[in-house]
Amino acid sequence: MILRELYMEKLRGFMDQPELVKIMTGLRRSGKSVMLELIRQELAQRGVPPENMIALNFEDMRLEERKDPKKLHDYLKAKMDAMQGRAYLFLDELQEVENWETCINSLRVNSDADIYVTGSNSKMLSGEYATMLAGRYVQFQIYPFSFQEYCTAAREKSAKLTETELFRQYLKQGGMPFLVHVGLSESDAKQYLQDLYASVVIKDIVKRNKIRDVDLLERIIAYVMANVGKTFSATSLSKFFKSEKRTVAPETILNYLKGCEEAYLFGRISRFDVPGKKMLQVNEKYYVADHGLREAIYGYNERDIELLLENMVCLELWRRGYTVSVGRVGEKEIDFIATQGDKRVYVQVCYLLAGEETVEREFGVYYDIADNFPKYVVSMDELDMSRDGIVHRNIREFLLSDSI
Repeated sequence: MILRELYMEKLRGFMDQPELVKIMTGLRRSGKSVMLELIRQELAQRGVPPENMIALNFEDMRLEERKDPKKLHDYLKAKMDAMQGRAYLFLDELQEVENWETCINSLRVNSDADIYVTGSNSKMLSGEYATMLAGRYVQFQIYPFSFQEYCTAAREKSAKLTETELFRQYLKQGGMPFLVHVGLSESDAKQYLQDLYASVVIKDIVKRNKIRDVDLLERIIAYVMANVGKTFSATSLSKFFKSEKRTVAPETILNYLKGCEEAYLFGRISRFDVPGKKMLQVNEKYYVADHGLREAIYGYNERDIELLLENMVCLELWRRGYTVSVGRVGEKEIDFIATQGDKRVYVQVCYLLAGEETVEREFGVYYDIADNFPKYVVSMDELDMSRDGIVHRNIREFLLSDSI
């Protein structure tokens, strides 16, 4: 089990702070349960006795009766009252408990409890009951392994693998933690990812959104996976389905896409007009939470390598806490504008800078931007081709860098 320091660093300031509930969300199997274990280990090192820690995973069938918030509250309260000192609660996949906020808010108000929660659907914080916790929780989104984490985990099993070999594996397999630790064969890894995808679709999208047309949902997902990083609108997708003799309203498409976002299968970014400094609410881009899922469900990761590199960079920027948008300068497009407070970074992504025309296109988009924020061009090229104050980085170097 590797220490996911990127997240632990963010969490440490909130540990042992009972006034705030710590909520970790993200795609199923992305490592949220491991985060709970890492927090437990660190608290134990700080001197918290194990008998003061209560851990429950609500995907365990044995906890079916405790999925009622009142019964869960009474069970936890009884255990906490028998303790000496502060209680530490670790509640995994808590979205399985309907109206869970009523239970957690009561425990937070009436007990000395430091509470950690995970969930696989962002909708768990959007209902009427969630207002009870407004201003009383901090949320962290947990992503599958970054390339840096993937390398660390993979080298624990085989220290001889080169960075290039690891990147090739990462491109096809993605960053789901279980796959790296267990080291499945390619066919078994694909089966695992297909089963994970089915679980996300059925449990977190179909069931929670009461979707009847599962075939349409899967067609929409396939379209988005095929067009990762490409701008499109619900209207254009509706026209695409019409060309395939299927009538689908843009509103239906938007609802299905929203369900996918809430299950953390996709992330969405809007376009930003750089000179006008305004957000453009048309032709948004979607990125898949783990490119290994794309390979297992849609395939062609190696063929669509430029799209996959872009997907990796977007996820890396999100992991590091940036708010990401697509940039527009006149008729030109910048792949990513990443902001964090008063910090801003521009990033262009391509496969190879194969000729002067490509070099001019990728670097030239920055020439009309007058500010002094860092500007990157990221590609698979090994040779440093930086120019005019614009930094060129190899994709592996960019993903492994300590700071962006």
